[in-house]
Amino acid sequence: MTTQPTIGTRSIRVRGQVLHLAEAGPEDGPLVLLLHGFPEFWYGWRRQIGPLAAAGLRVVVPDQRGYGRSSKPDGLSAYHLDEVAADVVGLADAFGRPTVQVVGHDWGGLVAWRAAAQYPERIARAAILNAPHPDAFGAYARRTPSQLLRSGYIGVFQLPWLPEAMMRTGNFALLRRALTGSSRPGTFDEAALARYAEAWAEPGALTGMLNWYRALRLPRRPSPEPVTPPVLMLWGRRDVALEPGLVEESLRHCAAGRVQWFPEATHWVQHEEAQAVNAALSAFLTGAEAPA
Repeated sequence: MTTQPTIGTRSIRVRGQVLHLAEAGPEDGPLVLLLHGFPEFWYGWRRQIGPLAAAGLRVVVPDQRGYGRSSKPDGLSAYHLDEVAADVVGLADAFGRPTVQVVGHDWGGLVAWRAAAQYPERIARAAILNAPHPDAFGAYARRTPSQLLRSGYIGVFQLPWLPEAMMRTGNFALLRRALTGSSRPGTFDEAALARYAEAWAEPGALTGMLNWYRALRLPRRPSPEPVTPPVLMLWGRRDVALEPGLVEESLRHCAAGRVQWFPEATHWVQHEEAQAVNAALSAFLTGAEAPA
């Protein structure tokens, strides 16, 4: 019988913030950071932690700033993409590693993109799940009205206090529907939704989560070109928020990038196609030949 790796949780200080994290795998294994997106927390990677740890990787999964039990600093500048990308290097430093591999989904994917571009000497590889390169999204949306329409919710999230009030109503009914309504049936069961609700109920969490979107209004310099660490994009074609055309647009920013498609998966590909995603990530992150 195969022994499942033990998953531990703790909090550490990174760049003046407290980051709560889960971790598993051999302490001397290559360090891999799994970065969640909106509206998840470390638990969103629960189907990946054990298999990646069993592959010999040291897997660290933080609640990113503003989420779950991590710090929720005041002010939009604390959620600027450059700030959250710098947390990746801060985590590598906290674990005493000169380099780290990153895996990001949704907003976590944007963080992974930015970190790989800004700190190529510290990021060995980057795997991105249903998240476009930050500089690709705007150009694509401006010339693609259908993507602009899909992204309309971002404008609503810019409003003060109202989005928090809407999300809090009915025991987070809106956030629950955001997960269940955009995924394949059964992807998020009641037990999982209860875990998410606990994270959303943490003091200041809703504002912290939304401030990632509100910080989009802050000026940001384009990322250095090209992204030099190897990039693997994993993409569910049935994503209701992000069009497949963003993949080609994003790969143009890579020196060495490729995509693996999941035709029947939605935005939540790591949940819906966990076995195939885990196989692809394990092969990519351990340096083995990735599946075709």
